[in-house]
Amino acid sequence: MSNLNLFELSCGAQSYDWGKLGQSSAVARYAAASNPDFSVNEDQPYAELWMGTHPSVPSKNIASGETLRDLVTTHPELLGPAVSGAFGAGELPFLFKVLSIRKALSIQAHPDKALGAQLHAADPKNYPDDNHKPEMAIAVTAFEGFCGFRPLEQISALLESVPEFKEIIGDAEAKAFETAVAGQEHAAEGSPEDKANRKALQALFSKLMNASADRVEDTARRLVERAASQSETFAAGFAYFDELAEDNGVRRGTDLAHLITRLNTQFPNDIGLFCGGLLLNYVRLYPGEAMFLRAKDPHAYISGDIIECMAASDNVVRAGFTPKFKDVDNLVSMLTYSYNPVLEQKMKPLPFPRAHATNGSAEFILYDPPIAEFAVLEGKLEPTATAAVEGLAGPSILITTEGAGKISTQGTEITLHAGSVIFIAPGTPVDIEASERLVTYRAFVEVSPETKL
Repeated sequence: MSNLNLFELSCGAQSYDWGKLGQSSAVARYAAASNPDFSVNEDQPYAELWMGTHPSVPSKNIASGETLRDLVTTHPELLGPAVSGAFGAGELPFLFKVLSIRKALSIQAHPDKALGAQLHAADPKNYPDDNHKPEMAIAVTAFEGFCGFRPLEQISALLESVPEFKEIIGDAEAKAFETAVAGQEHAAEGSPEDKANRKALQALFSKLMNASADRVEDTARRLVERAASQSETFAAGFAYFDELAEDNGVRRGTDLAHLITRLNTQFPNDIGLFCGGLLLNYVRLYPGEAMFLRAKDPHAYISGDIIECMAASDNVVRAGFTPKFKDVDNLVSMLTYSYNPVLEQKMKPLPFPRAHATNGSAEFILYDPPIAEFAVLEGKLEPTATAAVEGLAGPSILITTEGAGKISTQGTEITLHAGSVIFIAPGTPVDIEASERLVTYRAFVEVSPETKL
């Protein structure tokens, strides 16, 4: 058996319709890199690479063939007593993924722990566990998605400039929303004005989500026709400043028109054109940038390759861009109705002093979301650089997304290449060496006395 402090994993791929096709999918390339029996079909979508202990797609120790789930069960030291005590034995508290996105995923939100337990007890078929599912996404390639409701002044402007939007909401309901939020769009969080804003946004969203299927299809069809034929004047010149834009930061009605027509080719006349395209923040991330998806906030991925880390759960409440079960009542009642600008969805990278270059140029940054189950460490080493990373107090999984090199500890050395996935046991220091520019992402969990579950 290989050294259980450091060993290479073979990880399985999930094929969903929204995944990128064949070799264009990072998921397919990475899966093939660690499994010589994995054959890439150029006509098949490869959507997700799963790295962890989830029984649906178990990661395996390449040397022994044992599943990681079996290994952490028979060798509890691979989790460590603190992690097992906090989250339970026999399973990592996080699931680490690569996603390759060709078409939009469903607009969705995830319950917090309390609601997750309630939904599971009431409807175990659609809510298969009782856990929450916070998620973090880090862009590997250029990425776009939806995250959280737009600022209120943008929603009011779109109600006035997109006739189909006001029509599906209704004149009276649209007027009620605009009157309720006027002059207090930037109310302090938790203030009476903020609570009134959220109540008004909830009423607007409820009206949209409860529109009849025939009304949605008819109104969406006319929305798309006008977006296609009048893109230059769509939304009456609607524009807003987007701090995440790589260009001059201005998003215009033409951008929105093109987005709506593009999404309509994937999900014709879908309610997601309204609840995603008009109500939610449009987000662009560039390689290495990250966002955290809070519980009870609506979001969707549109395109790109990302690293994703989440709590080990499969609870999803869907809103649009999906043929799957939509739980409108629970969705409307559960959301936070936060309306922060898109910049606030972006995570701030933090320094990580426990990892440093020992030769040449190497940079490590930490993405540490406000939850206990995981954090992700990004490492970038220039050619011939070496780096040392101290042992972490909990288990971790590292994936190489670019380049080549090697990782070593205590007499064990493993070659790294794009798609290499490595398990690192608690307390294991590692040395990393780059033979060409090397980019890695490492998900890990550490439990401290301050950890709040």
